[in-house]
Amino acid sequence: MNQDNRNFFVFAVIAVLLLFAWPWVMQRIFPQPPAPTKMVNGKVQPVPSPTAAPGTSTPVALRDRAVVLASTPRVRIETPELQGSINLKGARIDDLVLPRFRETIEKNSPPIRLFSPSGAADAYFAGLGWSGDGVQLPDQNSVYSASAPVLTPSQPVTLSWANANGQRFAIRIAVDDNFMFTVQQTVANTGAAPVTIRPYALLARTAASKDVDMWTNHVGPIGVFGNGADYDIGYKNLEGQPPSFFGSLFGSTAKAGENRFSAKGGWLGFTDKFWLAALIPDQNFQVNAAFREKKDNDPYQAEFTLPTAQVAPGKALSTTTHIFAGAKEVNLLNAYATDLKVAHFDKAIDWGWFEVIEKPIFHYLHWLWKLVGNFGVAIILLTITIRALLFPIAHRQFASMARMRVVQPKMKAIQEKFKDDKQRQQQEIMKLYKDERVNPLAGCLPTLLQIPIMYSLYKVLLLSTEMRHQPFALWIKDLSAPDPATILNLFGYLPFTVPSMLAIGVVPVLLGISMFYQMKLNPAPMDETQKQVFAIMPWMLMFVMAPFAVGLQIYWITSNIITIAQQQWLYSRHPQLKQAPAK
Repeated sequence: MNQDNRNFFVFAVIAVLLLFAWPWVMQRIFPQPPAPTKMVNGKVQPVPSPTAAPGTSTPVALRDRAVVLASTPRVRIETPELQGSINLKGARIDDLVLPRFRETIEKNSPPIRLFSPSGAADAYFAGLGWSGDGVQLPDQNSVYSASAPVLTPSQPVTLSWANANGQRFAIRIAVDDNFMFTVQQTVANTGAAPVTIRPYALLARTAASKDVDMWTNHVGPIGVFGNGADYDIGYKNLEGQPPSFFGSLFGSTAKAGENRFSAKGGWLGFTDKFWLAALIPDQNFQVNAAFREKKDNDPYQAEFTLPTAQVAPGKALSTTTHIFAGAKEVNLLNAYATDLKVAHFDKAIDWGWFEVIEKPIFHYLHWLWKLVGNFGVAIILLTITIRALLFPIAHRQFASMARMRVVQPKMKAIQEKFKDDKQRQQQEIMKLYKDERVNPLAGCLPTLLQIPIMYSLYKVLLLSTEMRHQPFALWIKDLSAPDPATILNLFGYLPFTVPSMLAIGVVPVLLGISMFYQMKLNPAPMDETQKQVFAIMPWMLMFVMAPFAVGLQIYWITSNIITIAQQQWLYSRHPQLKQAPAK
């Protein structure tokens, strides 16, 4: 087998492995797209999620949520962004939906439910209270009285409870127009003796998030107790598993079982891909915070306790806590971090290594979207902007390619002359590059620069709540999801589900075609193996890119079209690139 055939065989093996292994790579490395959609009879419909297996054991027999909600006295929550109720039994915020966000792209899709009461499926709630010594305290069975029947941004509600010894406990809850609750816990001691009190707050959830925790997108326990957000702790750690091999290799701070922190200020809670519930203690207090170990049927729990304080007779103690429960919108998290002086609250979004690129892309894309009103058009305008910024580099790339075209016959002669002496051959080629002032890597620079840009756009599409369920045109109803118009089942008119490896939509095919024509404009390589590689590459990329967000594919198609136009113009400036090289 000669060298060319051997090279092509190696490439073919790698290509096949990449094609068949790509779904596995997508599942374990890249952020996961939202609930997939498919086309049925030419119409886009969401793919229903599988239901949980029956017979799952729980500590309490699960009841219908409406029955649970009706079983205890409640205060309604009505704001522009939140609807739900506060349970007066135990002083829990345990019923919250986000009416602006829907589970799927269907018009009648139910709103996202964040909190559910204990006793219902997927219970998830915030609790407030006190611990102490020698004092009768309210607990989860204590029923508070409320100062008003409804909590609104203009009407706070105070929950009150008193014991028989002269201690009165009050929880004043206010909420803004978005997702932040401000909670003031007060203990007034009208008894004859001092009491020792420790205010606390907790978040508890009985089930882990349905979103997948990835190294590129953390889902699960999260907190800030130092220089940055802690993305290392996972649900499995709270169940008793130590950090993974790679987690330990990269210095994971997670522990098996309980994870406890002590720091001034900070915050902690649980994050899903788009939603966050977080406890924010008074940033001036030293707090003891923890993610409790989950045993048997215990819930996952995040909590903090403020320092112990003694309340003398005739005195009162008040502390303030903030509770965030809602969507991880970028500008909103930034505003809370600034206004409440909460360190790294914006880190609730796992931007990752390319944050310095991702945030500018998000803000510019968000501005374009507000300007034109269509997110797909905003992506096209973003592409035009990026290509315009990269045009000077592309121009230098073509100039370098022109010089490479001139020296190619000389390089081929050197390869033939020193074919039995690879070291001398390499030395002579490097000398040729130096004499002719040619940089063989210059042509790769625009492509290399676009890799972090494309990855950053991919994360922006999948992680920013603002981009979720944004339509473009025709059948493209969600730019953050793959193209649902799969060709092999005639866009849903044939009643069968296409295997994921072959689920190629119209947009990925357009991507492959645009890449094919772009490569056709490039000078044909002299090496036969390279010709074969370039011939198959556009169609390989079609399969590789199909599972990605269709918004990213639109970016790449637009970039290819602009590149084709640029190449046509630049070929007119460098005609030697279109000429056959001299013998």
